[in-house]
Order: sequence, then C-alpha cells, then structure tokens
Amino acid sequence: MPPDQRTLDQLSLSLAEYERIVDLLDREPNEVELGMFGALWSEHCGYKNSRPLLKMFPTEGAYVLTKAGEENAGVVDIGDGRGVAFKIESHNHPSAIEPYEGAATGVGGIVRDIFAMGARPVAILDSLRFGPPQPDADTPPGVAAHNRHLLIGVVEGIGGYGNCLGIPTVGGEVSFSPSYSGNPLVNAMCIGVARIDRLQRARADGPGNLLMLVGADTGRDGIHGATFASVELDESSEERRPAVQVGNPFLEKLLMEACVQLAEEHGDWIVGLQDLGAAGLTSSSVECAAKAGTGIIIDVAKAPRREAGMTPYEVMLSESQERMLVIVKPEHEADVRALFEHWELHCATIGRVTDDGIVRIRDGDEEVAAVPARMLTDAPTYVRDGAPPRWLEDLQRRDLSPYAGDARDASDALLALLRSPEIASKRWVWRQYDHEVGTDTVAGPGADAAIIRIKGTTKAIAATTDGNAAYTHLDAYAGGAIAVVEAARNVACAGARPVAMTNCLNFGNPEKPDVYFQLKEAIRGMADAARALDVPVISGNVSLYNETNGEAIWPTPVVGVVGLLGDVGRAVPLAFRAGHDVLLIGPQPDVAGLAGSQYLRLREGLLAGRPAVDLDMAAKLQRFLVDAAAAGLLVSAHDIAAGGLAVAVAESCIAGDTGFDGDVTGDALTLFSETQSRAVVSCAPADTAAVERLARSCGVPAARVGATGGERMRLGPVDLAVHTLRDAFESGFPEAVAGVNANV
Repeated sequence: MPPDQRTLDQLSLSLAEYERIVDLLDREPNEVELGMFGALWSEHCGYKNSRPLLKMFPTEGAYVLTKAGEENAGVVDIGDGRGVAFKIESHNHPSAIEPYEGAATGVGGIVRDIFAMGARPVAILDSLRFGPPQPDADTPPGVAAHNRHLLIGVVEGIGGYGNCLGIPTVGGEVSFSPSYSGNPLVNAMCIGVARIDRLQRARADGPGNLLMLVGADTGRDGIHGATFASVELDESSEERRPAVQVGNPFLEKLLMEACVQLAEEHGDWIVGLQDLGAAGLTSSSVECAAKAGTGIIIDVAKAPRREAGMTPYEVMLSESQERMLVIVKPEHEADVRALFEHWELHCATIGRVTDDGIVRIRDGDEEVAAVPARMLTDAPTYVRDGAPPRWLEDLQRRDLSPYAGDARDASDALLALLRSPEIASKRWVWRQYDHEVGTDTVAGPGADAAIIRIKGTTKAIAATTDGNAAYTHLDAYAGGAIAVVEAARNVACAGARPVAMTNCLNFGNPEKPDVYFQLKEAIRGMADAARALDVPVISGNVSLYNETNGEAIWPTPVVGVVGLLGDVGRAVPLAFRAGHDVLLIGPQPDVAGLAGSQYLRLREGLLAGRPAVDLDMAAKLQRFLVDAAAAGLLVSAHDIAAGGLAVAVAESCIAGDTGFDGDVTGDALTLFSETQSRAVVSCAPADTAAVERLARSCGVPAARVGATGGERMRLGPVDLAVHTLRDAFESGFPEAVAGVNANV
C-alpha cells in the first residue's frame, strides 16, 4: 500500500514517483528508505524540473578548474598556484518562517560549501528580496509591517552569523516587490581562496576508507528542510517551523578553521570533504558515494545526538547545522580525530566506504535501509510545455514613447528616485555587517563590485550580485540576459576582468506553464549572455515553488560574477574627484530602456514595455572598461542601471562629495532611461582623447558630457546641491524600514 497523500506531500513526492521507486526497488520502500528518496528526489536536491534546462549554460573556460554541479562549489584558477572557489545558494522558505535563523543558517551553509573545497572563506555577499516595507495600494499596513519584520530579521541573521565567523560581508543588493510579500528571497554567496594542489573533492573514493561525522551533535531541527524548500508556502507553512535549522556560528568558526587546516596541512590524510546541508547525512553521504561509484555502510547508532530517542529516519534526515562528513584513510583515523579534538570538536567514525554501490544504513546490528546510491541520486526529470502568461503581450506592447519627453520636475524626480528603497543607500543594511574584518577588503558595500585583496600577491578579485526581477517579469529572456550583463559590467567597472559566474534561480511553481516558460526563457537568456561575455557558469542553485497561496514571486534570476585584477592598484572606484572630464560610454538611450524602469514605476506607477539588451555591445563595453582600467586611464567608473544616467551621476557625486557640471537634453529618455551597456567614467582631461580612441577601437560610442567639481550637480534641467542629493540617498532606506512615509 502506498503512503497516504499527506505523507507524500510532506516528502514532496507524487504518487507516480512513489510507484517509480517501487518499480526500481522491486518492492515497497521502508520508512527510512522512503524518507531518503523524498529528500534526494525533492526539487531542492534533485533539480527535477531544472536539470534539463541547466544544460544550456556554458560551463567551460580558460580559468575554470571544476565541472559545474560535481563539487560543493566552482573553482577558477587565478595563477600563482591559487584558486578561487565560489557559489551562491538560497534559504528562502526558512527565512519566510523564521527570518533570523533562516538567513543565519543560509550563510552557514554556503560558507561550509566553500571550506568543504579546502578553501578559506574570504568574503560573503547576499541578494535579498522583500515585499514593500511601506504601505501602498498593493500592500496593506499589516503586510508592510510583516515585510519590515522579515527584512530586519534577515539582515540581523546575516550579520549575526557572518560577523561571528570573522568573514567580511562585502556586497550585495536589496530589492522590493509586492510579489515577495510573505515569500522573501535570501540568496547568500561565499568566496574562498585555496592552493590548487590542496583542493578537496566531494567523493567517497576508496573502499575501506572511513566516514567520520564532525561538528555539532545531531538533533531534530531541520528534518524535511529539503522537501519544505520544494513546496509552496500557504497558511499551513507555520507548521514547518521545526524544518528551520538553528545555527551556532561559534561552532562553525571552529569547524571552518579545523577543516581548512586539515586540507592545507594534511590533505593526504583524507580523500574527501562534504558539508551536511539540505537532507543532512542522507545527501552528504549518498552523493559522495554516487559520484565515486562506491557504496557505503553507516551505523546511525554511532552518530552523536543531542536528543534522546531519535530514530534512524530522524538521524538520516536531520539538517542540524555545523556538521561535516570527512572521508578518512584508515591509517590516519587517529590523526584526524586528534586534529578535530585540538579544535574542541566532537567527531565519530560512523561508517565506511564499500565497493558494491549500495547505501546500507544500520541501527546497531539491524539494517534499516539498503538502496543503490545512484538510484537515490538519479531523480526523475521533467521537461514541460511552457507558455507565456496571458497578460504578458499586453504589457509588452504598451507604447512608452509618450513618457520619453520632457521629464516632469526632473530635480524632484531624481530626489524621489534616490530616496526610494529600491535605489537609496543600503547603509542601514551593511553597517550591521563587518565588511573589513580580515584586512583584505579594498572596496566594500556600496561599490559597483567589492574588491578583495589576495594575500601574498598584487592581485585582487572583484565580485558582485545582481538581478532585476522587473525586467524578467516583462521579458524573461531579456531579464535573464541583463542579470548576467549587469553583474559582469559592475565587475568590469571596478577594473577587473570577469572570469566566471554563479547563479541562483528563484521562480514559482514550475508545474505551471507560465512559470516554466519564465524559467526556461530566463536560463536561455543567461546562457546566451554568458557565452557573449565569456563568463562561464561554474556553480549555482535553483529555488522553485516560491509561491504564497498560489501566487508566484516575480521570476528572479540572481547572478554572482567574480573577476580578476592583476594589480590591485589598478582598481577603479565609482567616486568622482574634482577636476576631471566625464564621459558617457555606450549607446544612446532608447525607449526600451524605459521598460521596467524605476522612473516609470515610481513617477507614473507603470510597469510595462519590453526590456532589451545588445549582447555584442555589452561585450564591447566590458572589453573597453577592462582595457581602460589596465591602462590607468580611468579615475572612476560607474555602470548605468536603475534610475538611468541621472542616478548614476548623482551616486558618483555623492560617493566623491564632488559636484558635476554637464549639459544634456532634459527629456526623461536621456535622464532616466535604463538602456543597457552604458557606463559613466571620469578621467584626467589630458587622457580624454586616449579614452575616446580606446572606446572607438573597442567599437563603443563615447561622448564627453561634462566635468567634475564644485558643490552642485547640474545635468540638463537637474540642478541640486550634492548635500541635498546625499540627504535623499541616505535617508530613504531608514525611513522605509521605520515605516515612515518617505513621500516618494
């Protein structure tokens, strides 16, 4: 007899999938086996709906050392025998139920992915989405208050965990839409540095090698966390609170230091490292065995527990945090144990690697599960028929040209944009993060891209996270492509060459044709952009079923790009300095740049049109920015994104406490269009001709638009004191979080 529907729902399995399990086993699974199948066949672990689509991504490149999806994180070669490991993941549903612990354990999980590679984590970034923090036509006061509660809790969780680990949180983004009310998005990215010859793999190679469980004792928290992440939220979701893990950052700090020391100094003692994240001991052990083509025997009676009476089912599916699985050579069992004990960490040998390909779970002398490893990891995949939403064509066909003319009260419009939570300074957020611990942060939060110095070299890495769900809502292909283009552009503006990317795909229920259409089209756009910019995908995460009571979030692809600076002294800031020429690099603005723009959304209450991006022009701009920085021609560079040219110039004025005097036409298209592949750069007047020549050689338009200096920003009809710009920019977010009407 199959389980009842409630049990199948709890395991995120369909009846057809259960019947498939029975056919594969040629018998009915027992409770432990069914729980393991449910976890590993969940969308969160098995990628049932996304795996076929992810094959569109380019995954190879000159710098790439790992194959996407096969390790805990992707790694790129930065020379000098060093590699940079990085990955982004989501913790959306847990954060919706318990924002502090959900966000904190999201940070803990992504950090473990990095030191499981043998890399020392050096930076954290995030990408956050919430419902509007202020009441509006779509957001009642009670909903806005709950959105603020989620925002405050998530930010405190990220800061509370990351700060305790001593890893700087150096960048990120915060965005808002009514679609995220009740279903916030919490995406966390971590970057680490390792010696290439000491990188570790997530494989259980070598029959006879031992499985050691290290770190926290196993409890009942987090059971069914993976399956919880694979269903929609509704009124019953509060019942899932026990599925949210509880973190201990001080224990993770010890675990991190111990694992990094083990990899760096004694990597020959072990054959693999794997963190216990989603699906806990089940996923960590089974995936390691499946990758190696081996089997394993685990005795759950030997797993240290912090609660009495735990069943084998609970031990195998617990997602208690701060735990690692270490595959140890038998002759070094005592050595590894002594190293962990030095760091005051409890470890236990709970099993061994076998050669039969079977995962055998025992409880003392009793065998409670026996399933082929690859059967558990070979989740079914689904290729569905997608269809665009019925409302999409009308929005895309909306004529935006009537809004391209004279900007209504241009100065007031700019101040309203700067004060809006979407664009306003996120200092309220990042002042709660330690972004300088470790002494390697060259540029931190607020910059186009964070810059982290590589100790012992002249090199640095630049990193950013980006995504614009409004664009993806209007055109999934363009939105996906623009997420890649903007992230790479931000890294290039900092002077670094983009070398690889990671991504987190946050979408609704893929079983719905419109959501599947959005997912497929966004991935196709991202893949095309990645090829055009030569920025391969080396890691990532898919988070589906982001819906509340049947209403999906906006499709939200988030991209993290890492770039390499050969000389940290060539890093380019976004701040203006007095006495320099300012040039606009890139094409003329077009009406498509008003589609999904902050200007139309804020001033006209309109979200419509069809965003567009020229990938060839994006590649040319990227090449220009990297070459101009390497040649030492740029004093500053800042990408033109949300809010258009006017906001980009204002942000550079604010950052440098320096004015600007320029002459452009006063229409909304010129001032506020978000046309892609554009940047504002400044240079010494003596270098202006050289910058223009380089732009021409790269095939990118360039035009001088003004000069820096003074205490006012003058841009066409905009004429405002820099301190007025700063007051608007710095006050908007605190007012929004406090629930005060910011009059925007």
